[in-house]
Formats: sequence, structure tokens, C-alpha cells
Amino acid sequence: MSSRASAKSPRQGARGRGPADEVRSALAWLERHGTRRTREGMARYGIRARKAFGVPVGAIQGLAKRLGRSHELAAALWDSGWYEARLLAAFVDDPARITPAQMDRWGRDFDNWGVCDTVCFHLFDRTPHAFAKVAQWSRRRDEFVRRAGFALLACLALHDRRSGNDPFARCLPLVEGGALD
Repeated sequence: MSSRASAKSPRQGARGRGPADEVRSALAWLERHGTRRTREGMARYGIRARKAFGVPVGAIQGLAKRLGRSHELAAALWDSGWYEARLLAAFVDDPARITPAQMDRWGRDFDNWGVCDTVCFHLFDRTPHAFAKVAQWSRRRDEFVRRAGFALLACLALHDRRSGNDPFARCLPLVEGGALD
């Protein structure tokens, strides 16, 4: 991490500040740490985002650790529409507070595989609604919502140690149906 990346984080000294101030501070941090080189790298990997600063994921994860969990901050970051803010939202949101409606709202906003996969891998697969969304989303026509269904299933296969084999076996017809997509 560069010396710039270790600069004061948005949450440091944030007592008394509201969520809007925290979002402005986080966005300013992301803007300061973005580079054209990283934005060009995103394009090489097929990540298309209307609004991107060009901040490496590792730096975003470091910022998330300093910020800590905040459902309200995550929602406001998501609503900003910035690529990196949406990744940051996935790292700071509280999985226990995620609702199926929020998952659907965010899923409709997926506009590239980077956001889709990050949100599924670091947040949505830790919710009790994950298997239900696999079944719903894997049948959708929208490219990234459909991708989210299958990405979520892959994330569950990696992270879910409690469900046993039955929920995964019930998803096999979904995988077979989507295999030629």
C-alpha cells in the first residue's frame, strides 16, 4: 500500500459526523487513491463502470477494515453509484441486516462482473436469503442478475459449512439449465 493509502481514513475522527459526511469522506478518499492505470486495468479485464476512480481492491478492503461494519454507510455508498463505493459497501455492510428486498435492489444495479462477484462473495453469501436468491436469480434474463445467481451458488459452495449437501443438490437442475448460456 502506498504512503497515500495509509493516510487518515474517513472513519478516523468521525465522532459526531452523520452518514452523509462519512460517505463524502469515503468518496474523497477513494478519489484521492484512484489512478488512471487502475481504471485502464479494469477495462482490460472487462470491467465496465460508468463511474470509477480506479482504486485497487486491496486498498478498498484496507479502507473497509478501518471503517468497520455499518449498514447505513453501506446503503449510502451503494447509492452513490461509484464502482469502488459499491465494492466498499460489500465489505462494510452487515450480512445480518441484509433483506431480500435489498438484495434485489442491489442486484438490479449490477452492471459488471466485478461488482456482482464481489457483492456475492463478500456479503450476499453470508445472508440467510442466499439459497432463495440462487433459485430466483439463476432464471433471470438480465445478464448480471443471472450471473449473480450462479456466482452466489459458487460462493456458498466455498463458504457455507452448515447447509449440508441437500440445498446444493436442489440447485443442480439450475446449473444444468444454465450450462449452455
